[in-house]
Amino acid sequence: MSQPTGPRPRLDVRGAVDLSTLNRPATPPPGSPGGLPSPGAYVVDVDQATFPDLVQSSTQHPVVVVLWSPRSEASATVAADLASLADEDAGRWLLARIDAEANPQIAQAFQAQSVPTVVAVLAGQPLPLFQGAYPRDQVRAVLDQVLAAAEANGITGRAAPNDGDASAEPEPEPELPPLHQAAYDAIERDDLAAATAAYEQALKENPRDALARAGLAQVGLLDRTRDLDLQAARAAAAADPADVDAQLAVADLDILGGKVEDAFSRLVDVLRTTFGPDRERVRVRLVDLFEVIGGEDPRVIAARRAMASALY
Repeated sequence: MSQPTGPRPRLDVRGAVDLSTLNRPATPPPGSPGGLPSPGAYVVDVDQATFPDLVQSSTQHPVVVVLWSPRSEASATVAADLASLADEDAGRWLLARIDAEANPQIAQAFQAQSVPTVVAVLAGQPLPLFQGAYPRDQVRAVLDQVLAAAEANGITGRAAPNDGDASAEPEPEPELPPLHQAAYDAIERDDLAAATAAYEQALKENPRDALARAGLAQVGLLDRTRDLDLQAARAAAAADPADVDAQLAVADLDILGGKVEDAFSRLVDVLRTTFGPDRERVRVRLVDLFEVIGGEDPRVIAARRAMASALY
């Protein structure tokens, strides 16, 4: 994925503490003496295990990472200022706090030589912001640049709030409408025909049922790909680029495999070289796959623009 565009905030190292000079102490838990405050609604504590999920979430909304150390007072100050600003912005970005000493591989990935180090992550790409102590008003200005860069790259989603209390009992999931539950149960027992029928009935009763429409698209994808062989499908598509069925099959498999952009790019390219009924089949499949991924996903938004350009 290309590097996010937008102004690149300058680095500042005032108050930074060299990581190589620190011995690794036990990190006090958040909310305890010597530790950071308990996470707020838009603050998460991240370690090596949860870091991949954090990076993935940056395709939906901006992420700001503060690498800190319990030995650095500046870390606590910067983290507190960022947490306050994250609450003010109410989900326009998510703050991730990472103990650099406890997670040296992450610190190395960000090329952090000192703490605190603050880095934005947009669509999986790091954008260095600053190191060391930084006045709150200047932090606000830096964050405004990050939000502008995110918007320029189509990253406009909002982070979901969390309650910051890992010990709290999770709220029970809301019950599904009867037809949705019937479809879910059918998928669980691998009865895709019954799932399709349930979602179709839900749409007949409420044509605006977006969840039923998305569910129907997902079941269709499962049904189309259940007997496909990935290597055979790719070989057929490579052997005959004009074979629309082969290109559709590979796009379906790419969606299942998480190669969303590859799938969309493939079908947009086919749109540019087909006409009549074949072109309409490809257009309909693209729209169907947009439902599978979700209309708010930046990759869908970009692909919709590309599809419109290819069609008109």
